[in-house]
Amino acid sequence: MSAGTPGLPQPGPEDTARYFAVEEPPEGVAAGGDYVELVDVAPIFFLPGLEFRPVPGERLLVNFIRYEPGTIVPVHAHEEEQITFVIEGEFEFEVGGDVRRIGPGTVVRMPPHVPHGARALDQPCVQVDAFAPPRRVLIGAIEAQSTAP
Repeated sequence: MSAGTPGLPQPGPEDTARYFAVEEPPEGVAAGGDYVELVDVAPIFFLPGLEFRPVPGERLLVNFIRYEPGTIVPVHAHEEEQITFVIEGEFEFEVGGDVRRIGPGTVVRMPPHVPHGARALDQPCVQVDAFAPPRRVLIGAIEAQSTAP
């Protein structure tokens, strides 16, 4: 594991101590967390060949997405900021009119309201999206599943 890029400043001991400090939660805020098994998250299918498994938090939502080969996500835009991490496979990805072929290790940052879309190429693809605040349409889909008979 690398100790950083030679010549670039790295955090000092005070920065490290602040980063790993244990902050007390504000009064009335629950302390604790939980573990989620992805296989236990009910899948959501907005389009054929596109499986979402969203995990919401209070101020962030992480969505684990699986594409079948050739699946197209139409260009769209939303008020939530989005960061996409490509885990597996290759995509043709468009952000604000800039189209690129991307694969594992690529991260795409999309500010609110920037049009974007994707197309899985010739193999299954996996990406992870983070939304802040949580993507409202996904929260609605989760709530609809939880109230379904």
